Amino acid sequence: MRYVYFALLLCATPSPAADFPQPAPTRADEPLAKKLSYTKAAEYLDGVGVNWTRERDCITCHTNMPYLTARPLLKGDAGWKEVRKYLETDVTNWSAGGKPRGEAYIVATAFALAYNDAQQANALHATTKAALDRMWTVQRATGDWKWLKCDWPPLEHDDYYGAVLAALAVGYAPGDYAKTEAAKAGVAKLKTYLKKTPAPDLHHTAMLLWASTKLDGLLTADEQAKAIKSLKAKQRKGGGWSLPSLGEYKRRDADKTPNDPNADSDGYGTGFVTFVLLQAGEKPNDPALAGAIKWLKTNQRASGRWYTRSLNNDKAHYITNAGTAFCVLALSAAGEKANE
Repeated sequence: MRYVYFALLLCATPSPAADFPQPAPTRADEPLAKKLSYTKAAEYLDGVGVNWTRERDCITCHTNMPYLTARPLLKGDAGWKEVRKYLETDVTNWSAGGKPRGEAYIVATAFALAYNDAQQANALHATTKAALDRMWTVQRATGDWKWLKCDWPPLEHDDYYGAVLAALAVGYAPGDYAKTEAAKAGVAKLKTYLKKTPAPDLHHTAMLLWASTKLDGLLTADEQAKAIKSLKAKQRKGGGWSLPSLGEYKRRDADKTPNDPNADSDGYGTGFVTFVLLQAGEKPNDPALAGAIKWLKTNQRASGRWYTRSLNNDKAHYITNAGTAFCVLALSAAGEKANE
């Protein structure tokens, strides 16, 4: 991924990175935790989310964007508040005449801030509104945005993901932002794009299902029910889901080893689908959801993360960062009191 595309120096001087120890590299053979630990989950998320922001000076869909949605659900707030401040400083610079580092950066920032606003105080922060308003200025006539094409599925490889992320940003924005004069025209174009453009895979169908629970007019009740049925059909025997089963993704390994759609359940697949189904109105005691919650509670790794193999190569498995955030979101949405 071209991280320079997202780059922005943090104006405030950060505290030493040692405040949040960097986790060891992600390994498929890391032992399972002896018991579920939200404390360890928080430590892991801080380690990847805060240090990514400090060291890379960027926001990414696989690490600190989902970090800002999940970490406030756990005890302690120093880390996520620093990441939020980083994004606010960025938006303030735009408003003062600075140039954002691309369309994708604007959308990702707007989503992270809007979600955090809804989660924390359910009030639209002025900086969040500025990010959302800026988002419409770079929207294409077709209703979507020029997204990153890094061949890093499922998040950074096609325009559809960017469009549905923008829909989520608008849907989560408090204060009926979607109905404001600043947003009306852009929302109308976005809805037209999502109506005319089929989701390219089941992962993005799930993203659209999630967005449809926050922004009216994206899916009918029948379409939502069909999406829920399709997602449940991919559940593994152990109760979880695997990311490779949600789309056809080509690996970038030297030997081009294909992703296995029948692979075992993983953190991203299970956390993401469970969270989306709960947002769509499925209940935690539904048999499918009960099985998924059991999987989440018994498949955390010793470091606090939930493992997911990269769809591209076996160098870093950054998708594990997003997967861990979704596991925390799913457990919280299921009423598991993830802040204790």
